[in-house]
Amino acid sequence: MPDMSPQVLIPLIVMAIVLPLVFLRNRRPRTLYPQRMWIMPAIIVPMMGLALWGTSMDPTMPHTAFDGLAWAILAVGLILGGAFGWWRGKMTTIEKHADGTLKAQASPIGLILIIAVMLGRRALSSFLEPHAAEWGLNALAITDAFLLFVVGMIVMQRLEMFIRARRIQSGAGDSHVETVA
Repeated sequence: MPDMSPQVLIPLIVMAIVLPLVFLRNRRPRTLYPQRMWIMPAIIVPMMGLALWGTSMDPTMPHTAFDGLAWAILAVGLILGGAFGWWRGKMTTIEKHADGTLKAQASPIGLILIIAVMLGRRALSSFLEPHAAEWGLNALAITDAFLLFVVGMIVMQRLEMFIRARRIQSGAGDSHVETVA
């Protein structure tokens, strides 16, 4: 029987409530403020840092020191997250209105990817814990790589959109821009 403890149920309930609201909110373009795009990474990076620290303090996780393979797994998670974030930022449509305001509409694929990563992290964690030692892997490094994936994705998406928004504001062209009269 699957684990139905509050540690499992509470995040699932929160996701079931929040996800439909986020999908509804993303159906129409929102005003894009390039000068504020640093805020989300500034919130996410410390929060994920706390999450990484918290998983290292979990008494049920094995506390072995990270070796070269573990650091490589973390780096791969961060790099893949950055690549997906850059791609997600590229897929965001930016509209430039006649008054100079920018409107952005993100693809729902990015949100689906974040949800899949979080669910995959949970599922992989329960599968890897009993088998990681016999495979020579650090289970904590693998689950933490999923968190770094999300960090890389959010930071690089915002960076790519910031670069495009500044370029569009200065009058340069962009392949993902719609000009609205």
